Amino acid sequence: MQNLVHNVDVLTQGLKYSISGLMNLANQTTDPQSRVFFVNFNQDCTSLAVGSKAGCKIFSLYSVDNLEKIYENDTEDVYIVERLFSSSLVAVVSLRSPRKLKVCHFRKGTEICNYSYSNTILAVKLNRARLVVCLEESLYIHNIRDMRVLHTIRDTPPNLAGLCTLSIFSENCYLAYPGSNTIGEVQIFDAINLQAKTMIPAHDSPLAALAFNPNGTKVATASEKGTVIRVFQVHDGTKLFEFRRGVKRCVSISSLAFSMNSMFLCCSSNTETVHIFKLEEPKEALKQTTEESQTWMGYLTKAVSASANYLPSQVTDVFNQGRAFASVHLPFQGLKNVCAITVIHKVLRLLVASAEGYLYIYNLDSTEGGDCTLVKQHRLDGKQDEVDCASVSTAGSGSGENSSGTTARIVQNTD
Repeated sequence: MQNLVHNVDVLTQGLKYSISGLMNLANQTTDPQSRVFFVNFNQDCTSLAVGSKAGCKIFSLYSVDNLEKIYENDTEDVYIVERLFSSSLVAVVSLRSPRKLKVCHFRKGTEICNYSYSNTILAVKLNRARLVVCLEESLYIHNIRDMRVLHTIRDTPPNLAGLCTLSIFSENCYLAYPGSNTIGEVQIFDAINLQAKTMIPAHDSPLAALAFNPNGTKVATASEKGTVIRVFQVHDGTKLFEFRRGVKRCVSISSLAFSMNSMFLCCSSNTETVHIFKLEEPKEALKQTTEESQTWMGYLTKAVSASANYLPSQVTDVFNQGRAFASVHLPFQGLKNVCAITVIHKVLRLLVASAEGYLYIYNLDSTEGGDCTLVKQHRLDGKQDEVDCASVSTAGSGSGENSSGTTARIVQNTD
């Protein structure tokens, strides 16, 4: 009997601990009714999903000047909202039922199905072939067409942050998640053939962020230390790029995101700076090196490189790390946020959505880089907020148990 009581206490504490991180995000805003638990862009960055104390909303991102709200419901305490591209399919999880996933057709206002799991849902990822649910020590892979559980990855290292990422297209459909909670190992899983692909030893410290490029051939990683961003080739784990974000200590990486053409990678954190890195192809870098070698700067570079051979490996790594191509200085710091790079009105933009309930839109110069220009700021509660962008930019019906251990209730088929 004592063992039973102890097990119940452990499960209860685990549930509270898993949700506490989500509540911390909500506590970062001052208005209790507008507290934001969740902000995220969909797979192709055509919409923004927001979960809050008052419910959830989805905004269209086809315009810079107008933020069109295309969906809203009043389900309270929504902390996960994920939309499938530009479709009507939305996955929702609420703090009131943190073990239950609801899949809805928001244009019809109907629930397609719901699933209950053995523990708190920490993340949901989806593409046109798969829907993945991340728990603290397991991952459930569903067929998105009928929501059948195809595979369960059990006994994963404790993953309280629910860190995982799913490549957005069905070709090269890979799932990445931490392979350790003490070092930065990345496990790559083939979500179509349902088998392990590779393990990438990415960092010495535990992972803090992961992102695939759109075609699923590259994966970007950051550790809890937060100073170095690395990009690896998925199929064999080869390191392709290494960028230095900064040297400030105690940096918590919030998000990583590739542009749709995989040329740029943006990184946001709990600091006021968002970094954008440019992923130049080796042949372009080689051409640049050849041109530089014919100048006095080229000779100086060669001399420094030769000297680096006699330095410790840690120092040599610093010489080989790329720096930010462009950057943004946000008007806040210490708040959870997500970033994305997309094209709106044929102009490359950097988008940042924050826990304070704002969306910031910046112009990104793909040729010169440098400081990005803030062009628009939107409130995510739908209220009007006139902002001087220049001043802001300079400021700091049946149910049953299945073999996977989830309880499912199918309401109707999706179209």
